[in-house]
Amino acid sequence: MPSETGLETPQKTTYELRPVGDIHRSGEVHVLAVFPEYRQGLTAIEGFSHLWVLYWFHENDEPASRSILQVHPRKDPKNPLTGVFGTRSHMRPNLIGMDLCRIEEVRQPCGEIVVSGCQARDGTPLVDIKPYLPYSDSAREVRLPEWAGKLRHKELP
Repeated sequence: MPSETGLETPQKTTYELRPVGDIHRSGEVHVLAVFPEYRQGLTAIEGFSHLWVLYWFHENDEPASRSILQVHPRKDPKNPLTGVFGTRSHMRPNLIGMDLCRIEEVRQPCGEIVVSGCQARDGTPLVDIKPYLPYSDSAREVRLPEWAGKLRHKELP
């Protein structure tokens, strides 16, 4: 079926997502507990200072939440109604969360990484871990909408 752009709309496909571990919260720190079958993937991770942690908003996984496509950023009605793809809202079609976290400790061979800067709740499924690479993960000449420019800069963990 052609879309508004005149291009063919692809058929919907279902993909299988498998958690690689769980996230446990203890005060201000989080422990990424990687399942045994994925622990070889942690080889040499201690060489990095920061990681991108991807997780599943499991407590929000219901059809009604997945169908919300516009929100007020930061849940602030003073901010303009914005499409979820222009926000970090947990309301979205695919409930993937992402945080840049500092590695505090790597516990081998038990497959645990202690991190700071994670916003996930205790028991959250861990989807993936990727190293932070400054040459590809930082941008130049950044543009932000007015509401985002007013937010206080968060220090990197």
